[in-house]
Amino acid sequence: MFCNQCEQTANGVGCTTIGVCGKTDGVSELQDLLTYALQGLACVAVAGRKVDIIDVDIDRFCVEVLFSCLTNVNFDPACFETWIRKTVRLRDELKARVVAAGGSACNGAEAMSFTPATNLVGLGVQGAQLNFIPSLDENEDLRSLKQIILYGLRGLAAYTDHAAILGQQDTEVYSYIHGALADLSRRDRSFDELVAATLECGEVNLRAMELLDAGNTGSYGHPVPTPIPMGAKTGKAILVTGHNLKDFQLLLEQTKDKGLNIYTHGEMLPCHAYPELKKYRHFHGHYGTAWQNQQKEMAVFPGAILFTSNCIQKPDDSYKDNVFTTGIVGWPGIKHIGDAKDFSPIIERALALPGFVANVPNGEVLAGFARNTIKIFADKIVAAVKTGAIKHFFLVAGCDGAKPGRNYYSKFVEQVPEDCIVLTLACCKFRFFDKKIGNIEGIPRLLDIGQCNDAYSAIQIAQVLADAFACGVNDLPFSIILSWYEQKAVVILLTLLSLGIMDIRLGPTLPAFISPNVLNAFVEKFALKLIAEHAQEDINTILA
Repeated sequence: MFCNQCEQTANGVGCTTIGVCGKTDGVSELQDLLTYALQGLACVAVAGRKVDIIDVDIDRFCVEVLFSCLTNVNFDPACFETWIRKTVRLRDELKARVVAAGGSACNGAEAMSFTPATNLVGLGVQGAQLNFIPSLDENEDLRSLKQIILYGLRGLAAYTDHAAILGQQDTEVYSYIHGALADLSRRDRSFDELVAATLECGEVNLRAMELLDAGNTGSYGHPVPTPIPMGAKTGKAILVTGHNLKDFQLLLEQTKDKGLNIYTHGEMLPCHAYPELKKYRHFHGHYGTAWQNQQKEMAVFPGAILFTSNCIQKPDDSYKDNVFTTGIVGWPGIKHIGDAKDFSPIIERALALPGFVANVPNGEVLAGFARNTIKIFADKIVAAVKTGAIKHFFLVAGCDGAKPGRNYYSKFVEQVPEDCIVLTLACCKFRFFDKKIGNIEGIPRLLDIGQCNDAYSAIQIAQVLADAFACGVNDLPFSIILSWYEQKAVVILLTLLSLGIMDIRLGPTLPAFISPNVLNAFVEKFALKLIAEHAQEDINTILA
């Protein structure tokens, strides 16, 4: 295997025997083979669109299984075998339709004629022989840019899938994904063309996040500022982690008269701020803190646990019998809630477990400061800036992880001057989300915008401020400090760069898949920076 798509990749270079996430070499090779097969299907889908053949089922399938290759989503070999065979079947069926319509379904890409082995062992051998990442291009810099696009596509697929689940789709997003996957097999694109292609991925992701925002707010209302209990109360319990609001609402509905308390974990914390979710009386609070503690927290949770999307390493033996998954999430031996979304199995398991035998108070945190809320506060914020009460805004956001060095982000928030506002989103915030850093003229100094996809809200907030001061976003007293771990963070960074946002600081380390020449290109074009060793150094530089 060779995998370097996440920030924690071995030795900062790449995992070659087993992933630091727990992914085996066999699963890694199957993921590579699935991606290769998807390239073949994508080539045919591109040809189909030229003769007005658009298959919505193929569009949805492609983003679902592309999403499955994102870090910490699915480690089940059986799933990948099924998806590889279905991909090839769909490719061949679509090819016949394109030819019958007078189109040409051959562009010379080898993936278009790929034939899968007859068994799982054979598929693994094919995946190993493929040597997928090195085969993207023999030129280090072109290969690096293609990897950025590939990993951006995996993040884009996640947001596109979540939006589609909520009924929000745009055929142009699917068209782009097919085209970008197909183009990865080309050898005639220049360095500059591929740099431009990375930014195009970011542009399309902005649209995908807009769709997901519309799906979330259209279904559950706009988030409102909400105090969220961090402890637990006596009773049977289910803990929900991941990102999927639709599955969470379905679970709430099916458990409302069952004598169970429902808790969020990780990126599900923003659910408490949505009016249509917070109305459930048995939706109690949030359980858990930082990423590096998640395995320990789940191992001692006295109820059942639902994974709705990627979030942590695969469950270990100490608690896997209490774990259930939905959607494309899967690990060998873990029970899956099927497409019918009948949550009876996890309800039964939760009722059989002891639950909390006593109340466990642990304070509360405040969330719900998405774009609509900030617009309401806009006049007050602008006035505070004009009087000098607010000197600067910091967006400290992104992924969390277990590798040492991520305490930079908690130190950054602790050391931000008292006349500055910190906005945050995604699981990076669990380093500091419970810190009490006060307010400025009634405006909380720590504003939780939401999940990682709520980077869309952050962008809208920055634009509201820019409009208020009749300037560009880069002219605002507004700095972005990002923490990355996996591929959704990659595509969000591409989105920010596609908007021309400058001087972003990224950490805790730079991606292993970015070559020196590619890094130089982004530094020269966007003044992209690696975070300093100490947070105070960056704060001083920014505010100088």
